[in-house]
Amino acid sequence: MPEIELNCQNLPCPQPVLRCKRCLDEQSPASLVVVVDNQAARENVTRFLSTQGYAVQVEAVSPDAGDGLWRLRGVKGDAPATNPADDCEVCEVMTEEQLRRMGEKVVVFLTSDVIGSGDDALGAKLMQNFLATLPELGAELWRVVMLNGAVRLSAADSPALPHLKRLEAAGATVLVCGTCLDHFGLLEQKAVGQTTNMLDVVTSLQLATKIIRP
Repeated sequence: MPEIELNCQNLPCPQPVLRCKRCLDEQSPASLVVVVDNQAARENVTRFLSTQGYAVQVEAVSPDAGDGLWRLRGVKGDAPATNPADDCEVCEVMTEEQLRRMGEKVVVFLTSDVIGSGDDALGAKLMQNFLATLPELGAELWRVVMLNGAVRLSAADSPALPHLKRLEAAGATVLVCGTCLDHFGLLEQKAVGQTTNMLDVVTSLQLATKIIRP
């Protein structure tokens, strides 16, 4: 099959990712080129193709033209199958409670960098306390999704940064809306998490066993 090229210029989030998903579902190409014209789409498409087993190369076609123009070339990888048992010296039988906890997928859904209304200074302190307490959820915490004003929490100068990095280090996935980062001019300032799109957000909420929204 010849290499497929998708022109995703001028498409709003999450259309570039949706077009890639549709192409992969319908044609399963060995290689795919996607042309995008903004950083959020570049990061979203790159991450999506990577999760689908494609090695992605990014070529800046005209980085000085507005927000930029990039060609993303994804090539399907042939990773050898592995047996998890080969990597463990002692395989223990888990208890029913351990298995249950592994199946829990708690999503924390944030749409603001403060909690509540009435006083933003107080709301900011409450948010810091909230994020600092999330590790108490343990392995059940699956994803932290940040939209709208909550993306400010991911910026390099945010006091929430240590808390979010701690959650990432513990295994939780931090997803930061690319459209929102672009709106607030924070794409370059994002210092934690993965730039995401609305398809990821909807899928996260669909698969969650519990959604926490402060």
